[in-house]
Amino acid sequence: MHLEDPYVVVYKQIHAVCSEDDRQAEIMELSSCYGGSAWARFHYSKGPLILASRNLGNWFRYTVRPGTIDLDLKSSRRSAGIESVLINGGEVRITYAGLGGGGVGATLSRAKAGDVLRYEVSECGGGRVAKGTLVVPRRERLIVGVDDTDSKTEGATWSLLHNIASAVDRPEARYVSHSLVQLFPVPTKTQNCVSTVIEFACLPGRDEEMLADFRSLLERYSVSSQTGMAVFRGYDPSILLPFSLRCKRERVLYEDATAAAKAANVEVVLDGQGLIGAVAALPHFAQPDESVKPGIE
Repeated sequence: MHLEDPYVVVYKQIHAVCSEDDRQAEIMELSSCYGGSAWARFHYSKGPLILASRNLGNWFRYTVRPGTIDLDLKSSRRSAGIESVLINGGEVRITYAGLGGGGVGATLSRAKAGDVLRYEVSECGGGRVAKGTLVVPRRERLIVGVDDTDSKTEGATWSLLHNIASAVDRPEARYVSHSLVQLFPVPTKTQNCVSTVIEFACLPGRDEEMLADFRSLLERYSVSSQTGMAVFRGYDPSILLPFSLRCKRERVLYEDATAAAKAANVEVVLDGQGLIGAVAALPHFAQPDESVKPGIE
């Protein structure tokens, strides 16, 4: 039995999703080893560039302020971190640094990840400080909300949406999160009154083919004539949160959904009654543990 590279555990994917003004970014890492990434998150989160961090399953996500700082690494206390995030046109340069095993993770484990364009790494391992700079494409957030794909006897929106998102995932538009959103139990609900929101990390201007495939599969497999599908392009859809919270607390009109969509520049792709839940789902992207909670007890 042979281990090709016994000290390197390669991340599956690494992405950088940037705000419209490039003043904030979210680095997303799809881990191959939860324990190693949890250690990294503990240490990385102490870095001055990190505004927030969290994990959703094996996705580890860091909200960062672009810039460059001195990490002042110290063994066992802050053994690794993100030293620099620089956005330049269509590319983002991320420099990681670490001591010992943290240096291995900061260099080769990330440099060989999927969707990395190129990299520069120093020697790693032992007691030395190691650094690795990755260049990844600058990506933008695209959020899809869907509701009403099932009937009283057939289907479940959340499972159909996961399967569709997995099928249309591609280098230009990576499927990165899935959340179920509990809404107010209106009389017209099929069962649980839950909509679904899917998040993609997309290359700018390269999402149309993915969305066309997404819509085609949704129309093919939905068993409802009232399916709603809404798309938000942008870093932060919180402008929709007041409408969404209303949908969690009370019954709202279809006209309220279309007005909220228009105000937030949401693209209405399918305009069935499910559009209400589709629009309401959008601001709850990447919050699966919170979005399942009802608006009222």
